[in-house]
Amino acid sequence: MEKDTGITVVHEPNAAVAGAISPIEARVESWRQRGSLFLGPMLGLAVHLYPMPALSPQAHTLAAIIAWIVVWWIGEPVPIPVSALLGAVLCILAGVADARTVLAPFAEPTIFLFLGSFILARAMNVHGLDRRFAYGIMSRRWVGDRAWRILFAFGAISAFLSMWISNTAATAMMLPIGIGIISAMAGLMESRSGVKVDPMRFRFATGMMLMAAYASSTGGIGTPVGTPPNLIGLAMIEKFAGVKIPFFQWMLFAVPMLLAMYLLLFGMLYALHRPEMPVIAGSREYVRRELARLGPWSRGQKNALAAFLVTVALWVIPGFLAVFWGSASPAAKWYGGRIPEATAALVGAVLLFLLPVDWKKREFTISWKQAVRIDWGTLLLFGGGLSLGNLMFQTGLADRIGQGLLAVSGAESLWGVTFAAVFIAILASETTSNTAAANMVVPVIISLAVAAGINPLPPALGAVLGCSWGFMLPVSTPPNAIVYGSGLVPIVKMIRAGFLFDLAGGLLIWLGLRLLLPLVGLA
Repeated sequence: MEKDTGITVVHEPNAAVAGAISPIEARVESWRQRGSLFLGPMLGLAVHLYPMPALSPQAHTLAAIIAWIVVWWIGEPVPIPVSALLGAVLCILAGVADARTVLAPFAEPTIFLFLGSFILARAMNVHGLDRRFAYGIMSRRWVGDRAWRILFAFGAISAFLSMWISNTAATAMMLPIGIGIISAMAGLMESRSGVKVDPMRFRFATGMMLMAAYASSTGGIGTPVGTPPNLIGLAMIEKFAGVKIPFFQWMLFAVPMLLAMYLLLFGMLYALHRPEMPVIAGSREYVRRELARLGPWSRGQKNALAAFLVTVALWVIPGFLAVFWGSASPAAKWYGGRIPEATAALVGAVLLFLLPVDWKKREFTISWKQAVRIDWGTLLLFGGGLSLGNLMFQTGLADRIGQGLLAVSGAESLWGVTFAAVFIAILASETTSNTAAANMVVPVIISLAVAAGINPLPPALGAVLGCSWGFMLPVSTPPNAIVYGSGLVPIVKMIRAGFLFDLAGGLLIWLGLRLLLPLVGLA
């Protein structure tokens, strides 16, 4: 950590968590991890020994393995990706399926869509392209030094960045910008009153920090690559429901929902954390100073931007082909077969290794040493979750779970099941990572919809979006942990704002899907 005008700035999420939790919270976390370490295999053994004559032997064994792995996903006694790998290994050892069947999902095209996107985001971070964009917007004249405009622009940048890079990276990048603005506010108040002020007590400081986390998580729903649950859900919908949702078609319903959710988020945070000062003199100067430190556009920034724009263009071209010539046209079919989303992401990633920064020194936009510092854990977790989901359908376990949930819930209508799916996913995302929640919830919701004889797309999409909606606790998402680690967000205020946004956002997800999916041909 480093000091910046008297306020601690945390750049690493792990440091944020370690420095933020109290001794009591640390003790609870320790018991959670230790307890789940033993509870997982014990529950798995209990499920295995419990008679389930309605299931095949393979489905019964798979149910026991999933019970074990889900407990470990929630309790995190070992890293979540390791739990996913363990699930795959146990399925092979227990004879649920052979190694080729179990491990094939680790090479799904969506894995490579993740890979390419992560490398592109890494290049943007290495060359400071993401920071240049953020500081550039914040320094605009229309933002000025009005507190409400600063909060609005700050959140809008966080949300937009999160459409293309991970919500964790977006939050970590926006955190020091927000703290710098809060520092300017503290300095102005001190100069006026002559009394030293404590930024920890600012309502507006809490609002800024929560905006960084919540807007980053909200922005991820805007594109298929914005957050891992989106890609996990799309892959499972294509595999288990037989429907492929193109990049552009996703944005047709997701972006309007994102805009509505952001307006809701801004209004809620501004109402809960009204600024102590309507005008924050010096904030614009701080942002401009930080922008000037980046210097002129570098070759690396230009190359990273070019590769990013090429990739985005390749992602959205199928949507334009479908709009002008129809999705069944020869051009659309040819393009979809030759340049699917995964290939487009890999094209952009490979360009980074070909576009030179200094040809004489043989330096390119990104080096392999820089590229390998991506989130490999998410790739492994996605592969493991997709493998377990695939086996659930192959063995008939998903069908049985869906029928059981249908009988218990009593939900039979399309939008009744969708409503339940949204809030089941939100609840799951509060207790475990959004990626693990998507792996757990989405295949079950699809099978529930099939058992009910309804279109599985709205419930599945409701579950996918709900998995990004975990706002109440520091452990719910990495962005929450990062801003909690700043020391500017009391836990009670995070729980209050998170509960309200969980509830209002869940209702808005349901309403948005009901209004927009029929318009884009998905309901």
